[in-house]
Amino acid sequence: MSELASESWTQRGWEASADLVVVGSGVAGLTAALDAAGLGLRVVVVTKDAADAGSTRWAQGGVAVVLGDMPGDSVGAHVTDTITAGAGLADAAAVAEIIADGPAAVARLRARGAVFDPGPDGRLARTREGGHSAFRVVHAGGDATGAEVERALVAAVADRRLPLLTGHVAVDALRDEDGAVTGLAVLDDEGRPGVLRAPAVLLASGGYGQLYASTTNPETATGDGIALALRAGATAADLEFVQFHPTVLYTGPAAGRRPLITEAVRGEGAVLLDRAGRRFMTGVHPLADLAPRDVVAAAITRTLAATGTDCVYLDATAIPGFAVRFPTVHAACRDAGVDPAREAIPVTPAAHYACGGVVTDLHGRTAVPGLYAAGEVARTGLHGANRLASNSLLEGLVVGARAARVVAADRRTARWAAAVRPTPAMPLAPRESVQRAMTAAAGIGRDAAGLAAASDAVEAATRASVPADRAGVEDAALTLLAQAVLAAAGTRTESRGCHVRTDFPERDDVWQRTSLVLALDEAGHPVVLPGAIPEGRAA
Repeated sequence: MSELASESWTQRGWEASADLVVVGSGVAGLTAALDAAGLGLRVVVVTKDAADAGSTRWAQGGVAVVLGDMPGDSVGAHVTDTITAGAGLADAAAVAEIIADGPAAVARLRARGAVFDPGPDGRLARTREGGHSAFRVVHAGGDATGAEVERALVAAVADRRLPLLTGHVAVDALRDEDGAVTGLAVLDDEGRPGVLRAPAVLLASGGYGQLYASTTNPETATGDGIALALRAGATAADLEFVQFHPTVLYTGPAAGRRPLITEAVRGEGAVLLDRAGRRFMTGVHPLADLAPRDVVAAAITRTLAATGTDCVYLDATAIPGFAVRFPTVHAACRDAGVDPAREAIPVTPAAHYACGGVVTDLHGRTAVPGLYAAGEVARTGLHGANRLASNSLLEGLVVGARAARVVAADRRTARWAAAVRPTPAMPLAPRESVQRAMTAAAGIGRDAAGLAAASDAVEAATRASVPADRAGVEDAALTLLAQAVLAAAGTRTESRGCHVRTDFPERDDVWQRTSLVLALDEAGHPVVLPGAIPEGRAA
């Protein structure tokens, strides 16, 4: 705490001040923090775990970016692939702007020390992933891109000696009488409170994969930032679009974080097989095994149901030098007793990426003055109903940098609230109850009866409680996110992208380019705003 400005002790605990508080230490948060500090702002980064414990380090595939040195590829083609994957809900302007900023963002990252894998011709090596029409994904450490990105950014933060407050969970945004942000209330690992006074708070806290029993996400992905933003008066959108990664290593029915088998394995030639050894993606989509994630995940789910099995198989035996190209995947497989060079890898889908989040503009601004969001916690319009593989690190790099610039441009004189109110009671259900309900009814394949039953189950398990520690804050966030996802999924009476309704299995054009926007009502319950629902389609 010694590096924080104006540190003092009050009856509330400690207080400190800054120009910008960044919540989260992944690619978006650290990019924003470094750029904001470079613009002269006093920045504090807050993270509830270790600096490298978030989702960024687990990203395997790479960064999707067109650097202009690959014949046959173009920024326009990347834009088209992204819009196609978004299934009619991606914002074309957002896609074009973010992707066009990609090359400069990657150049800044490399200048900060990130090292990407070289190809034999001296250019950066490229791979291809699902939904991409070209080899355009740059990678590091074979399949350890996120770990390299996180390493470089954490090292850059250390070099600049930016205050990094680990082991503190963000509880609520502090606001003045006009609703503008004046700081952030936090709790440390012992439940002791603190206050960071600042006229700007940037949420970069990741997604909400921990809503589900089986996920690729680390334990930190509990939706804290979205819940905090909603409680502060912001809106969220596209929360029903939870992307399930088609291929995680199947090691049995145990819940928890599952090892990811990057899509780049299929990009290098691996194919999916059912238990009889048949390729089941042929004929499902023109790109077959390299179809967008929602298509592949749904096809695997149908195959599992039709064959009565718990997993399908990814045959990568024809890929030369598998252990060198995919060392992370190879190590996970060998730990599970599978040799990818000799046998097919058992795989199954698992909750992976939240396509929706806090509604922001293309610079990270929310509807709440002084509150910003970037990365997976935000909904910029880039992803729509389904994320194109490896666009996530790109978005974090681009919007993190943009957010830093607008925080500096929007710089306000801090108006401190007279007093910090005690943390209010929040709806809170046990995590296991939430995960059980969401996994049973809000995964791949949903229907009205199941969604209603899940909503009833979460409601029955919910009690009002004041979060006393990190676990309490996380459980309150998961409870709120479960209610919000179920409300949105129950309202969207069609199938689109990674939202699949078995009782409404087709796309309905009336929903084309319609995002469901949610806010909290006066009782604190997430509700879909009426103006977001097409006429005659209210559930």
